[in-house]
Amino acid sequence: MNNTDSMKAINDLTSKNVERMTSLGELNVRIFEKMAARQMDAMTLYMDHAMRVMKIATESKGYNELFKGQVDATKDLSERVMAESKSTMQIASEARDDYRAWFEKNLNEVNADLRKNVATA
Repeated sequence: MNNTDSMKAINDLTSKNVERMTSLGELNVRIFEKMAARQMDAMTLYMDHAMRVMKIATESKGYNELFKGQVDATKDLSERVMAESKSTMQIASEARDDYRAWFEKNLNEVNADLRKNVATA
């Protein structure tokens, strides 16, 4: 392998590595967007709960009605939080699978490139 071939191989590897890092950055952005959306959903859930509790507090005619309203609101919030948690865990599982697929694909490509370059050396 002469100097020109060596430089070409290095340039090819560098270009491919830049593409790999770009694809990793894109994957990170997609996952961040999903997780940020989930966080906004959670904030909305808690804000809705706070508004509901405030409404119960202002419209209750007595302590028993206030207490029952708060218990019902908290029970509803707990159920919704559990459902949201399951959705978030599903997104985390998908992210894990996406990262694993990205890693395996790129590792195989790097191995193939290295084998090719070592064989031609």
